[in-house]
Amino acid sequence: MLITTTHTLEGHEVGEYLGIVTGEVIAGANFVRDIFASFTDIVGGRSKKYENVLKRGREEAIEEMQYAAIKLGADAVIGVDLDYEVVGKGGSMLMISATGTAVKIKNPPRAIS
Repeated sequence: MLITTTHTLEGHEVGEYLGIVTGEVIAGANFVRDIFASFTDIVGGRSKKYENVLKRGREEAIEEMQYAAIKLGADAVIGVDLDYEVVGKGGSMLMISATGTAVKIKNPPRAIS
């Protein structure tokens, strides 16, 4: 499935807009505390633990959004936007959301076998 942040698919024509699809992930209740505890992991101003949590959350949100698009019969998701928000009491959790528009492509590319 094609997934893009652009609102068009170069080389393809959108045949049908199926609707908005979303994937949301909440990173654990101890996320912020764990991040502050992992500052010993910082090398060169970067925290690998923090980056890994963000990467995993982003990938899961995109997968959830893609699954929602598949359920609608989509070939692609366009205009994808990723958002990060600290939520919960005292900012104890991180919400990562992926939102886009599920579409069917006119004459979609054939799978190569």
